[in-house]
Amino acid sequence: MADLNRLMSLPGALAAFEMNDRGEMTAHVIADGSDFNETALDLLSHMCAANIAIATMQARGWETMSENKGFYPVNGFTLVGIDWSAVTNGSLGVVLKNEGADYQAAYDLLESMGGAA
Repeated sequence: MADLNRLMSLPGALAAFEMNDRGEMTAHVIADGSDFNETALDLLSHMCAANIAIATMQARGWETMSENKGFYPVNGFTLVGIDWSAVTNGSLGVVLKNEGADYQAAYDLLESMGGAA
């Protein structure tokens, strides 16, 4: 299990989660005062897994049908919302307030934690 508190150290972190390849949340941390709850994070983790699966299918298809390479593998993505964004890499994710969010720092930390594994 990853140390989700490392993700919570990112500026504006509202929640962090770990999920399996089916999107089932296996661990989570929610910041005090956050509007997130376990149910919302569970739905978010399923959405992240589904989007990574779809993006992977599209990347594989694009590389197979064209001469363009470098789109596969898909390790993660960012879902940008109005007030917050979810940044994922592999089995890990963090929810950040958009105001002041450092997306690159989030990706770097997720990768250093083995998110793409």
